[in-house]
Amino acid sequence: MKTASRFSAAILGVLLITGCAARGVHIADLQNRPDKWDNKNVSVNGVVTSSFGIPLVPFQLYKVDDGSGEITVVSRGARAPRKGSRVQVKGRVGEIGNFGGQSVGLHIQERGRKIKG
Repeated sequence: MKTASRFSAAILGVLLITGCAARGVHIADLQNRPDKWDNKNVSVNGVVTSSFGIPLVPFQLYKVDDGSGEITVVSRGARAPRKGSRVQVKGRVGEIGNFGGQSVGLHIQERGRKIKG
């Protein structure tokens, strides 16, 4: 019985840690409260509305819309996904600056991505 209890506790701990690693949020939440999400890991699901990448440049940009809003994603990895692709993006929220209480350059620094078809 002790082994089963320890195993259950270990599984629960892993699930809690993974759940905290990247919270699923709506893009509108990020846009409405950028200070709350600044430098936090998040996960968003949506459709790629545009993408931009230049060969030999170490990053690509693409925009994701989840129906509540649109956000820019900065990818340092592989090629940016094509327009119309459904994606799940995990990464850290950041902004270039804040001028007059308005967030400028709100983006997600991609740490992981899944193409959903």
